[in-house]
Amino acid sequence: MMDIFTPGHIGPVTLRNRTIRSAAFEGMGKDNNPTPMLRDYHLSVAKGGVGMTTLAYAGICRSALSFKTQLWLRPEIVTPLREITDGIHSHGAKASIQIGHCGNMTHRSTAGATPVGASSGFNLYSPTIVRGLRKDELKDMARCFGDAVRTARDAGFDCVEVHAGHGYLISQFLSPYTNRRKDEYGGTLRQRMRFMQECMEEVMKAAGSDMGVIVKTNMRDGFKRGLEIDECIEVARELQNLGAHALVLSGGFVSKAPMYVMRGEMPIYSMTHYMPQLWLKYGVRLFGKYMIPKAPFRELFFLEDAKLFRKELSMPLIYVGGVVSREGADKVMDEGFDFIQMGRALLNEPDFVNRMKQEGNHRCGCDHVNYCIARMYSKEMACHKHLDNLPPAILKEIADIRRRDGEKD
Repeated sequence: MMDIFTPGHIGPVTLRNRTIRSAAFEGMGKDNNPTPMLRDYHLSVAKGGVGMTTLAYAGICRSALSFKTQLWLRPEIVTPLREITDGIHSHGAKASIQIGHCGNMTHRSTAGATPVGASSGFNLYSPTIVRGLRKDELKDMARCFGDAVRTARDAGFDCVEVHAGHGYLISQFLSPYTNRRKDEYGGTLRQRMRFMQECMEEVMKAAGSDMGVIVKTNMRDGFKRGLEIDECIEVARELQNLGAHALVLSGGFVSKAPMYVMRGEMPIYSMTHYMPQLWLKYGVRLFGKYMIPKAPFRELFFLEDAKLFRKELSMPLIYVGGVVSREGADKVMDEGFDFIQMGRALLNEPDFVNRMKQEGNHRCGCDHVNYCIARMYSKEMACHKHLDNLPPAILKEIADIRRRDGEKD
């Protein structure tokens, strides 16, 4: 069994241990710029012992943005990003940034134009009309991925994580659910992978010999008519052939199966409490439970699927999904994975990694009621256990979700 507290390599980059803060969206940007809050959070995780921490999510261009609290990775923010990476490095950790394009999951007011995707249509998640990207636009979009890598290097990042899952733009090309194109970028899986291949060629060229390249990819889309295991393994094999240094094995579609990504129940009242738009607030309260169906949480919920990928691939693989204890982390490593990623555990306990090392079989205090996820669409991600004076209705919703989870156990 590989010990999580031994050094590990992602391409040319060496991490002090096998733990990574996942690219879980923090919601801590302002006007698409980094903030002291974003810096302080990642420094707390670095100080807490993690091998590498990942800033999430950074749009490769204006049309890639869903929220103003996301980062827009451009030269204008290199200096404040450098302050963050320098601070992370001062605590002995490496720094990564997730780069991607949200595709159809945005609005004109944020993206600066009609949202684009693999195909034209209507996205109920936003909700918005979507324009399919023209073939002559795709090379430029791929080059934006390469430009983002170069900007990340200037900002002091050791690695980039390319978002090719969860229904973001590359994933929209890969999935038959969102790719209805009739040209050479649609149809067979080989053709649906063409845009991903072009993006990766630009990324690997820009990364050169000194940056690590990680790709987040789906193991399943999580719903009928989406990608399933067999095609996702083929996508992973192609990413290995394209030279990616490591894969994060995830699953789900934010616009179709969001809780397949995160598991558990979405606290609808908490989610809508912070929404400024009244029409959205009350619309989601009425229909949210139908739009965001729950998916049961259990520790290591992606492990059985991930093991199928481990059998088929020789490259380093990063496990993500329900790592909340040293026992669980050791189990993942025992199955042959090279690294583990954690999100909610490190929001609940930024020093979770140090505590696992010092206390043996430590289990974090996250109770997976997903309040942190519910509020991140309108405010910064925060654990309810760290907040005082929450409204009584939110406290009641949290208690009700805990009770329902307890009844399942």
